[in-house]
Amino acid sequence: MRNQGARNHPLRLGPRPLPQHLSLAAATWLNSGAILPALKLASQSWAAAHPEPQSPSPANPSDPRESLKNRWRDLLAEVETAEPVALAGALQAEGLRRFDRMLAGVEQYRHHPQRRTAPPAPVLWSEGTTRLLDYRQAKDTNAPRLLVIPSLVNRYYILDLEVEASFLRWCAAQGFAPFVMDWASPGDAERGFGFTDYVAGRLERALDAVSREPGGPIFVIGYCMGGNLALALSLRRQAEIAGLILLATPWDFHAENKEHSLMLAEIGRSLEPVLQLFGELPVDILQCFFSGFDPFQILRKFQNFAGLDPESPGARKFVALEDWLNDGMAVSASVARECLTGWYGDNTPARGLWQVAGAPVLPQQFQQPALCLIPAGDRIVPPKSALALADALPKAERMLPHAGHIGMMAGGKALPLVWEPMKAWIGGA
Repeated sequence: MRNQGARNHPLRLGPRPLPQHLSLAAATWLNSGAILPALKLASQSWAAAHPEPQSPSPANPSDPRESLKNRWRDLLAEVETAEPVALAGALQAEGLRRFDRMLAGVEQYRHHPQRRTAPPAPVLWSEGTTRLLDYRQAKDTNAPRLLVIPSLVNRYYILDLEVEASFLRWCAAQGFAPFVMDWASPGDAERGFGFTDYVAGRLERALDAVSREPGGPIFVIGYCMGGNLALALSLRRQAEIAGLILLATPWDFHAENKEHSLMLAEIGRSLEPVLQLFGELPVDILQCFFSGFDPFQILRKFQNFAGLDPESPGARKFVALEDWLNDGMAVSASVARECLTGWYGDNTPARGLWQVAGAPVLPQQFQQPALCLIPAGDRIVPPKSALALADALPKAERMLPHAGHIGMMAGGKALPLVWEPMKAWIGGA
């Protein structure tokens, strides 16, 4: 039954893009029984093309390919002993069960009464669709000032999900003066923006606004793509910045899974007609890119969510995070091209070819202290990609918390694993 509190709110559109997730679930689970003969045929063909060597080399238990091959062989041996009609029926029933459970989770999410209630922060400065939000609790002339820069594709409030789960409010309570960039979606002017417009334009003027406020030393903090922007800004204004903190910031896009990066670049090139038509990359297409890192993650998440008590803290946290994930933003055509074909395709940052305002962004030239927080369980920014940036910064300290890309700032262990170590580092910088 629909939760009565949901009547006062419109239905959610997510998980976005919903047609993609429903199509994947249907294609995967509703054809489970019918695909079995084709699967067996493919397996036989693969085995014929890859015969076991007469003198096999010793097995490497740490090789995931070896483990997967053994599991696949055992599964096929079990399938061969099963009665075909009964097995096909069981597969079809299990597929229907999973599909129904996933749909139940989606429906429960779309009707859930949870809504973000954190009060809005005052606007210190704005230009176009960009705002600089002021999270200070007091104007302390000694408080270290934090300029926090999120990604251009996700809303800033992952850092302020709720009052009791807010990195920004926690920083203010610890005696810092936090300010955060709220990019919003591109307007008419921003659709023509490239990275130079964001860094040498909007970010530099936001830094000017922070500099005019009372307070102690200024630290620049960048999260994900925001870390790339933070680095580019800090290189241009080194004399004014006491330190740089980079959270899960990608740099070497070919350090892990180069083939996947090259595939994303090819997809980006194929989207050129869309970029020319709209002047931006629509948010639903961006969501498709993110889901491509783990296509079945959404399906698993909503199956699990269907089993939660809707009133439980876990269910409410799930809804809050999903609302943020589904509230992504489009990016300008120029930024999309640079990210997809430049970063992912040509690996321009790691090769010293990414430029802002006509100058290459070279971390080797940043001479101030830096802290690189690299979550060990990150599936969006591979740790090796972020470690390459830590290696390139002359005065960088690194930490590898056991967290994921989102969990490092919004998870249950974010406080002890990330927030408190960051506070300690700022205190010693």
